[in-house]
Amino acid sequence: MIDLHTHSSASDGVLSPTELVVAARSAKLSALALTDHDTVSGLGEFMSAESGGMELIPGVELAAEGMGGETHIIGLFIDPADSGLLDFLERRRVDRRNRNEEIRRRLTALGYPLTKDEPEFAAISDSSSIGRPHFARALIRKFGFQTQQEVFDQLLGHSRPAYVRRALPPVAAAIAVIHSCGGIAVWAHPLPCGAGNDWQYARRACRRMARKGLDAMECFYNSYSPRENELLSEMARFNGLARSGGSDFHSPSPDRRLGIARCGTPVPDDLLVELKSRLEERRKALFT
Repeated sequence: MIDLHTHSSASDGVLSPTELVVAARSAKLSALALTDHDTVSGLGEFMSAESGGMELIPGVELAAEGMGGETHIIGLFIDPADSGLLDFLERRRVDRRNRNEEIRRRLTALGYPLTKDEPEFAAISDSSSIGRPHFARALIRKFGFQTQQEVFDQLLGHSRPAYVRRALPPVAAAIAVIHSCGGIAVWAHPLPCGAGNDWQYARRACRRMARKGLDAMECFYNSYSPRENELLSEMARFNGLARSGGSDFHSPSPDRRLGIARCGTPVPDDLLVELKSRLEERRKALFT
């Protein structure tokens, strides 16, 4: 059982990178990737944690502008010290900081003032990784909202009054920077896509991104049924892509466990074999 899509307190997760490794060891995972949003600041601690024989994989999750709007591309087996990647992430940090200031301004105008010193913000090791979940947690604590979903439904979700669209690079640029730092590019949670017919959109977007150099797609995910796992796996094979999978873990909860997709389906170890094969192909291509 593996998990190739997780988050730590370096972005919008709750556990530190070390605590995440400890939790994964308790879950008896054989491999774990840390894929924080638009940051590699937690990877040093993550890669030096005591793994107990579990394989630790450096990763990152990049937000990009895709065919149907915001699309997330995961980089696996990346070099977190690569200068091109770090420059790319610095530009994303500036964009995110500007967006967060606008969200804060809108919340204040709506009667929900938040300062930069809220504990939900101060706890983040990389302040540029603050996102809407952190705002939601602060609003729950200060203004009596019951759940994060309630906050998103009323204030922070798409088309809601405090929502601010992100300035995003094109998908091709996200894929290219992952390749430039030695990694492989994985399309994260391709369903739901939020563009009409999810499956029709997913097929079209998959074909287009495969032509741009996409290496794999996430066929096993927390919200996907076994049937969806199967259909996405078929789509990946049809487009010559490897398969990946992960829980998108942010914090311990009964409905989101490390290494587990929906309905208790474990993320299978053999996906890692496919991904490493694709990684080897991509690295060989650099020298031919």
